[in-house]
Amino acid sequence: MGKWGTTIIFIVIAAILTYIIPFNSYFRNVDTMIHEFGHALVTLVLSGKVLYIHLFNDHSGVTYSEVWDSWRFIPISLAGYITASLFTALLFALYARDKARAGLILLSVITVINLIFFIRNGFGVFWAIGFLAINLLMLWIPWLLVRELYFVLIAFICLVESVFTPIYLVFTAVTSPGYAGDAANLWEATYIPAVVWALLFAIVALACARYALGQFMKEFRKPSQSRKVTRTQ
Repeated sequence: MGKWGTTIIFIVIAAILTYIIPFNSYFRNVDTMIHEFGHALVTLVLSGKVLYIHLFNDHSGVTYSEVWDSWRFIPISLAGYITASLFTALLFALYARDKARAGLILLSVITVINLIFFIRNGFGVFWAIGFLAINLLMLWIPWLLVRELYFVLIAFICLVESVFTPIYLVFTAVTSPGYAGDAANLWEATYIPAVVWALLFAIVALACARYALGQFMKEFRKPSQSRKVTRTQ
């Protein structure tokens, strides 16, 4: 079986396992937050103005931005799915380097930034406060194994969401292209069909997932003595 086949099997297994874990629905909004944060970040880089971000309990989200030139909406629309995919790869890279604590700190900082500057609806604010509180608890507790298991859970939920969301977007772009979210926005801006953009998002997501799973497996190829030494920091 090729590497891509192995990657797909691992993603399916991860999806099944993460969906049967209690409270998995709560943590699926982490990927949504990163997605919307990607839109906001690129908006600011392009000298635009982020009006607000809303996160919803169905794991969807929306970012409202203002920019001077319409072409700027192209990179802004591209940023959401690609940022979420790259961030998933980063989480696994941090885990492979025994930096789960740094990963939780990064997640907490991003959550604080979103809370202060961007998230403005009730559900989004309460969700972000709760997620931040859990992260801080995990950073405070002395049990390294619990902290790492929590981090791996977040990483795998982000992996599953970052892959399955753009795949679902491909289906939407084929059946109802006008409702294909960022792909529909890119279609309107470039006249390139929404399904092409959705496929691009799915390809990037799968490539990042393949890298992420490679990093995860690398952790288990380390000599056991090496892992023992690094985990006692």
